[in-house]
Amino acid sequence: MNADNRIIVALDVSSQEEAIALVDKLPQVSFWKVGLELFVSSGPGILEILKQREKRIFLDLKFHDIPNTVAGACRAAAKYNVDLLTIHSTCGKDALKAAQSALVEGAAAVDKPIPKLIAITLLTSLNSRQLAFELKIPLELPEYALHMALLAKESGLAGAVCSPQEVEQLRMSCGDDFLLVCPGVRPKWADGGDQKRSMTPKAALKAGANYLVIGRPITAASDPVTAFARICEELE
Repeated sequence: MNADNRIIVALDVSSQEEAIALVDKLPQVSFWKVGLELFVSSGPGILEILKQREKRIFLDLKFHDIPNTVAGACRAAAKYNVDLLTIHSTCGKDALKAAQSALVEGAAAVDKPIPKLIAITLLTSLNSRQLAFELKIPLELPEYALHMALLAKESGLAGAVCSPQEVEQLRMSCGDDFLLVCPGVRPKWADGGDQKRSMTPKAALKAGANYLVIGRPITAASDPVTAFARICEELE
């Protein structure tokens, strides 16, 4: 893949109108992330708009519930014909397996390709201290992220979402066929924001990431077109 095809730009805006304006401004972007804010505010209509424009879609709703509930959500989400869908590994193996099975069933029922279900290992806004003192998890952060990724792999999921700081270890342990998607990617010239475990785009790809999720460094830039082009150039 070309470098620009490995960048998923986050549509982290609050309305469908703002989202369409960004998509129109960046026609060269082929892969977009629709997260909670946009999906809750505008509903699934934005997904249809993106599909009409032949864009790939990362539906990042981070399902986290009991097995029956996440299975129902995945079965319903299958009709949207998105490329990637997220669930938290902390749902546990039963829920992860139920979600994956329901996604397959849902896609077959509407004769659509099966979206790739990928698991959140640990949010990139959290650091080692918060993991230990707020969440009371005794494992070291890299070990915990690896455990969550392996849980997803053992449950039949296509991949995981992880910080770029853990991606090299996960790639070595989970193999080349396991999809690794990295948010928390920031060019050196961009503000880090609320990302605690970040890395530059070039370093993240070199470490083994398949896709990079980048939002504000592009979408909040004074010139999003130039910002996207600059990141692509740095990946060459």
